[in-house]
Amino acid sequence: MCGIAGLMSIDASVPAMQILDAMADAIEHRGPDGIGRYSARDVALVQTRLAIIDLETGDQPLYASRGKGEDDICLIANGEIYNYIELRAQMSDVAFKTMSDCEPILHLYMEHGIDFAEHLRGMYAIALHDPTDGALILARDPFGIKPLYYGQTSDGFAFASELQALLAAQLAKPVIEATKRDELLALQFTTGDETPIAGIYRLLPGETIVIRGGRVTERKIISALPPGGPKKISRTDAVKQFDQVIMDAVGVHQRADVPYGMFLSGGTDSSVILAAMRRLNPTPVQALTAGFGNTSVNDERAHARDVAKAAGADHHEIDVTEADFWQELPIITRAMDDPAADYAIIPTYFLARKAREMGLKVVLSGEGGDELFAGYGRYRRALRPSWLGGRQIRHAAIFDGLDVLRNPAVDWRQGISAEEAEAQAHGRNRLQVVQATDSAGWLANDLLTKLDRCLMAHGVEGRVPFLDPYVADFAFTLPDNIKIRNGNGKWVLREWLSSALPESKPFTKKRGFTVPVGEWIASKADALGPLVAAQQGIFEVCDTPAVEKLFKAGADFGKAQWTLLFYALWHQSHIIGADTDGDVFEVLAAR
Repeated sequence: MCGIAGLMSIDASVPAMQILDAMADAIEHRGPDGIGRYSARDVALVQTRLAIIDLETGDQPLYASRGKGEDDICLIANGEIYNYIELRAQMSDVAFKTMSDCEPILHLYMEHGIDFAEHLRGMYAIALHDPTDGALILARDPFGIKPLYYGQTSDGFAFASELQALLAAQLAKPVIEATKRDELLALQFTTGDETPIAGIYRLLPGETIVIRGGRVTERKIISALPPGGPKKISRTDAVKQFDQVIMDAVGVHQRADVPYGMFLSGGTDSSVILAAMRRLNPTPVQALTAGFGNTSVNDERAHARDVAKAAGADHHEIDVTEADFWQELPIITRAMDDPAADYAIIPTYFLARKAREMGLKVVLSGEGGDELFAGYGRYRRALRPSWLGGRQIRHAAIFDGLDVLRNPAVDWRQGISAEEAEAQAHGRNRLQVVQATDSAGWLANDLLTKLDRCLMAHGVEGRVPFLDPYVADFAFTLPDNIKIRNGNGKWVLREWLSSALPESKPFTKKRGFTVPVGEWIASKADALGPLVAAQQGIFEVCDTPAVEKLFKAGADFGKAQWTLLFYALWHQSHIIGADTDGDVFEVLAAR
């Protein structure tokens, strides 16, 4: 895993290297093992490397030539190409210069042009410069596991792995895009290609763009999910096929030349990954679990401990305390430059730090299992008629009925509605539409953003075996009654686990995962409420007395309180540019 950034001028001049260096400094944490630069004609590129595969010769940029007399094509990438061994075997006539998983991309591009990404199995954000064609090509993996941001100025085009790198290089101004801010406050994440900072855009999941003369000239997109409705399959055959696809996916996701482990909650998804890793690894799996002692929320460590013991894993536990929350939240929020106000950023950040302390550079995680195999209760509610309590996903905004926002947005669901319309356009049934909608927005811009930023803040690579194209093609076309059965989502995963790792108790009703932010905020509400209410980002959109009243209302309003606290800290860091040294109270008091 790495960080990448680059520039293309609009007037064919050589891009200013000090701008490139500013972006490189901003993403250095993503690649602490080295740095590589490239400059040719109107393009300059940089990569900060986290060495995972081919530690000896895998430094980037990588180059390939079409032939004598033509300039080399240059590549930098952030990600892992899991089918690189198979691709190399297919390219028997190519004299590869390295053992890098990314070098085959160059040859796919020379053969297939901008369709090269259709042949990749992995997670990636890629930049290619083809000087002969005068083209800069950017591509992002279909699920959006790896991020890529860009902006266009009067001088040209710029891109980077993190939004904050464009701000650090003064390629964009820290100005709030009000529509996306309102969406963030309604949903805790934002949809589509626009970010909450004006002029900075996401490359969409699966998107490839071509830039010439500093302007985007072509776009194409690869869907992460297959078209069409469910296919017929028996329950027995579904379980057998799941065994094949998950073992294959976990196997290729373990390809690394460095130590790796996994995050274990003890829930269905992480237990599946642990069970597969146990079969594939001759030594004990390194498994990490976070918990919250001395709170009323469900602490998953006891169950995870039992599951890890049954699997023969080397289990490591961390306790995330209230003191940790107050002390570290400003720096965690700073890592979330593309804001996702998901309280799971807290344990994820601490787990990543523990993994790095243990010497792990790769961890496997269970993101995507709920989306692909219909695990969420909101999917089951979406299938019911309204008279039985059915309702659309994300039907209400966080601050509905609280009278906190001065001008509550009425169109906050516009992005989700567009994703629903796109999901409906491919012959899918009702369940598949809500799954596809969640995958496009919530998964890409909340869960995967959280995983990327929290892990990369510590120079750790996160891998998600469920978000493999083979797993996705299998899962998404399963009949509804194999995804959901007897009131349980993810039926095929649970059935497989009942044999592969029965100690995980896959059919036992779980309490679910949560973080005690409501309790922690309630314990400091009298001091915290006025501080949050006084922040510039908050009083721009909220009624000050109403904010203070909200914080005094108790832990039942924890989600709204947390969202305002997160946004206040994020605004301080990324819009005002305030220092994040100190705990929550020190940072807010220094507004």
